[in-house]
Amino acid sequence: MTRIRLIAGSVAAFAAFVAAGVALAQNAPPTRLRGSISAIDGKTATIATREGASVKVNLADNWAAVLVVPIALSEVKANSFVGIASLKGPDGVQNALEVLVFPEAARGSNEGHYPWDLQPESMMTNATVATVVAAGEGQTLTLKYKDGTQDIRVKPGIPIVTFAPGDRTDAKVGAKVFLVPAKGADGILTATRILVGKDGLTPPM
Repeated sequence: MTRIRLIAGSVAAFAAFVAAGVALAQNAPPTRLRGSISAIDGKTATIATREGASVKVNLADNWAAVLVVPIALSEVKANSFVGIASLKGPDGVQNALEVLVFPEAARGSNEGHYPWDLQPESMMTNATVATVVAAGEGQTLTLKYKDGTQDIRVKPGIPIVTFAPGDRTDAKVGAKVFLVPAKGADGILTATRILVGKDGLTPPM
């Protein structure tokens, strides 16, 4: 029972992390950091970003680590709530860059279809999977969200991930991470959650 409560608590905490990201996305351009941890002492973390910069982030007293773990495409089913970064192909179809299957506790988080900064001109769609159809290469997912629908093609080799409870010790030097810290009026960045790729995985979002 204790283990179940810990897992539920971690997932609920992640849902709160996502909600914070929603508020940032709606009210101001969010700061999304992708890279690896070059230093961490429990109070601050220094992120070596994919762009080559070194960014210092304060860690909130209640900060937590959430693991990003790989799963099979077969785990993406009708009624799954997903977040898919995609890029429009020459034929006008959105091609997935990554697929994130949200834990049930985070269903509905930041629902919609909007610009994303994984790659230039990429988009993010957080929505419920309506149908999964086999295509010539991979599968095509039809996603439904509050304002419409979107067809996204998922080709073989695209990263498919979900979240799992983590521990602060997972956020160690060399770990590959994704985080959305809040920026204070003084410009200082503070994080309450760090998404850590399990076993060296690069969080693909």
